[in-house]
Amino acid sequence: MKSNIKQYEVPVEQLRWHCDPNSLDIKSTNDIHPSRDIIGQERALRALRLGLEIHNAGYNVFVTGYSGTGRMTTIKRLLAEFEGKQVPLKDQCYVHNIKYPDAPVLVTLPAGQGVQLRSDMDRLLQELIKIIPTALESQRYQDKRRGVLEHFQDRQRSVLRDFEKKVKEKGFEVIQVQVASGVQPEIAPVVGNQPVSFDQLDTLIQQGKITREDVEQKIQDRMLLEKAMEVMLREMRNIDRKAKDSIEELTKKHFQPIAKLHVEEIRTKYQNEKLHKHLESVIEHVVNNLHKFRPQDGENQPAGTDGAEQSEQDSFIEFRVNVVLDNSETKGIPIVIETNPKYKNLFGTIEREVDRNGVWRTDFTMIKSGSMLKADGGYIVVNALDALVEPGVWQTLKRTLRNGLLEIQSMESGLFGMNSALKPEPVEIGVKVIMIGDAYIYFLLYEQDDDFKKIFKVRADFDIEMPKQDDSINRYVSFIKMICDEDKLCSFDASGVAAVIEYGTRLAGRQNKLSTRFNVIADVLREASYWASKENGAMANASHVWRAIDERIERVNLIEEKIQDMIIDGSIMIDSDGWAVGQVNGLSVYDLGEYAFGKPTRITAKTSLGRDGIINIEREAEMSGPTHDKGMLILNGYMHSTYAMNKPLVMTASIAFEQSYSGVDGDSASSTEIYALLSSLSNLPLRQDIAVTGSVNQKGEIQPIGGVNQKIEGFFDVCKARGLTGKQGVLIPHQNIPELMLRRDVIEAVNAGKFRIYSVKTIDEGIEILTGKKAGTKNKKHLFTKGSVHFLVDKTLTKYARRWKELSA
Repeated sequence: MKSNIKQYEVPVEQLRWHCDPNSLDIKSTNDIHPSRDIIGQERALRALRLGLEIHNAGYNVFVTGYSGTGRMTTIKRLLAEFEGKQVPLKDQCYVHNIKYPDAPVLVTLPAGQGVQLRSDMDRLLQELIKIIPTALESQRYQDKRRGVLEHFQDRQRSVLRDFEKKVKEKGFEVIQVQVASGVQPEIAPVVGNQPVSFDQLDTLIQQGKITREDVEQKIQDRMLLEKAMEVMLREMRNIDRKAKDSIEELTKKHFQPIAKLHVEEIRTKYQNEKLHKHLESVIEHVVNNLHKFRPQDGENQPAGTDGAEQSEQDSFIEFRVNVVLDNSETKGIPIVIETNPKYKNLFGTIEREVDRNGVWRTDFTMIKSGSMLKADGGYIVVNALDALVEPGVWQTLKRTLRNGLLEIQSMESGLFGMNSALKPEPVEIGVKVIMIGDAYIYFLLYEQDDDFKKIFKVRADFDIEMPKQDDSINRYVSFIKMICDEDKLCSFDASGVAAVIEYGTRLAGRQNKLSTRFNVIADVLREASYWASKENGAMANASHVWRAIDERIERVNLIEEKIQDMIIDGSIMIDSDGWAVGQVNGLSVYDLGEYAFGKPTRITAKTSLGRDGIINIEREAEMSGPTHDKGMLILNGYMHSTYAMNKPLVMTASIAFEQSYSGVDGDSASSTEIYALLSSLSNLPLRQDIAVTGSVNQKGEIQPIGGVNQKIEGFFDVCKARGLTGKQGVLIPHQNIPELMLRRDVIEAVNAGKFRIYSVKTIDEGIEILTGKKAGTKNKKHLFTKGSVHFLVDKTLTKYARRWKELSA
């Protein structure tokens, strides 16, 4: 009962899609107009435009997709459309808060007025530095000041004369006594027209110059006079205070109009209420601190604004203006691409410096803006992973977008962990963030961070493939022309262009798709141009493109060659001809990230009487992944549904991936494991010149797998190295036929009848190819066609069941 396996062969024309150079209607890229259109990302483009053009809160854009699909290029080109759009921009300035120095005041002005205000305030300071000292020395001011001082000095002299008169009437005199703290007045009695101290009175009593009764009287009078002197001194201090207040009032009346006159020009120039309040406080501060404008001997003049360096402690900090956002030269909407999204680069910082005494200091002039503020009113592009790994960036970004307020603070700790005490007024900000990441980061944030879905309401997902249609092929050709022009590559003839398009289909993994990984396509173009120039060719053709692809593979396929050598010399045991019971060649893909390749793996099965069922040796050794374990459980379900409908399944079977030392995952070998198991149970040998891939469901239907091209090519390379016999081939799921884009040497071997590709839909079809016998069908009594594969398997399992029953009796 032999099977006709010819019907399962895949025709050679289905093994690869070929791009006919004549169908392109060009001779070379010289006949093409370059295009900078975004290719194959219509869905992502619509989402991006929506996110960029809706200015409601939360409509920031998160861009997902694989690297190389043109995410950054697309974003730049879309943003370029907004560059010429005029929008009302602002300048943001910080000024000194005279009342609360730790809380700098934010002044928002139209674009371009920030630097003007800074210049005007510097000029105002210079004018006051020149005018105030002159006004202080003016005759008019000095005369008025002198008149006020003389008035109060006269009052003090009058009070002092009245007191001295009272003292003399009591026989005392006011003298000045030297003490440690200076000189102080003291009341001394007068004896013989001479003031004496009370310590000398006892001597004078003995000398008879004064009586004791007189001394006692003088002591009492002195007490009264000392109280009167306290009142007098208090009055003198009050007069001093009133004199000072009068001088200050005089100074305000004299200098306030001068300051207001010079400030008025700035006040009328800038219509900003907060700035007007600041100017009023500056006027008041100037009038109350005129001493700062008087040049002192041995001190430098106040720092100017003509490039001179300011002192460590700026005496005139109230005149300084820190323009943290200057849009005076900004044309159109601000667009910032932040390539290094550290905290201070994004949100700004408050710098500090060490003064000459070794003490950390800062002030509002050291507030520095970041790219978020520079993008205010426009767009900023940030890499998601870079932002997430930087300390503090993600939380601050969320807070800024959620509240619409940017708070500039220092992220870094200073000496002994001390941070700046400054708390600048927050800036109202309207910036749209475009964050670039992959799908894993997007879904992680979406599930774990409640704020994320509120502030990133638009997702633009870039695909790695697009439908292969006439329009997309034409756009592909235009892209090739653009790269040639931009990178000054040599021209490509029609065969070279067709080869690039075929490679794009290979990258996409399906014959009806084209890859949108344009970074890889562009690299192939550059390298093909290089090889064409090496051969002094005027144009790059298909051979140069294939060489570029081959050279790219050779640079990274060292491990593949090592495994190939081990298979050829027998270190890794793989049979590519003959027959064997319970043994089949499975196919595995080794993915190195930058390169993936396929190689055959020997899979064996051993069966016996028992109740352990199917033993997965890889799982028992903890070397299998969950997907592979699931495939083994499905295999178990298939065996029960096929053979255990009329008897118990009494069997112990062990299945192993021979010489596998690094772990196994995936279910693409589940059909292969069934073939090995059926071979062991039926004692029918399997062909070793055919390698197998394909997953299976519990109904015995073959399911598609990934990496079909690499798997076929991996076994082909082994067979080619040992010599092609014309019988060797690979068994694949029929659903994988549209994905076939095999190498040209494989196609040539199949076309010459030296290698074969079979496709199957069920386990039955596969086992017929591997054994050369009919699989067999089951009748209503659950009996199989006599002499078929299933008949022999069922016969063995029935024998196991009877024997187990005998042993259990």
